[in-house]
Amino acid sequence: MVDETQTRAELLSAAARGEKRAINELVRRHLRFAYAVALAVLGERGDAEDVAQEALVQACAKIEQCRNAEGFAGWLRQITRRLAFRHRRRRRLQQFWATSGEEVMPLAAQSADALLRRDLLAALAQLSERQREVLLLHDLEGWKHLQIAACLSLSEEMSRQTLFQARRRLRLLLGRDASEENPNER
Repeated sequence: MVDETQTRAELLSAAARGEKRAINELVRRHLRFAYAVALAVLGERGDAEDVAQEALVQACAKIEQCRNAEGFAGWLRQITRRLAFRHRRRRRLQQFWATSGEEVMPLAAQSADALLRRDLLAALAQLSERQREVLLLHDLEGWKHLQIAACLSLSEEMSRQTLFQARRRLRLLLGRDASEENPNER
């Protein structure tokens, strides 16, 4: 049984052994903290609640990875911030895709750059969500495959393969010959 005087180390040890009461107590003690961290990043109450809960679920599932009891709050903070930034990135991508088709001008008024942008957005929209995420994180944000893999819960090899497939599909959709593919470009 968990009591209020139980130290953080005892609580973490019991939670690592899978004691449900210890896990519940850990969540009770740290939910507001995780919520505050998520709210600071996201600025939206509902999103912050979802992220805080997910962070605590992940922390409890990986409790044995917490190196010391006194560092638990910092460790939970890192998990929460990572999830909040990932959530914010996804929300921005969703907003981008939702609004990208709204800027339609008469064809004669569009410059070559605007036409290229329109074609690129149309082609990107035909990729799977995972292909778009990997492609945009790698090519636009400059992320390495190891970072993408960690963020999207993929293996590093799957990140590389997804990028390769996304680029190949974009070339086909944009009317370029897939034989122009440079395998060293990954």
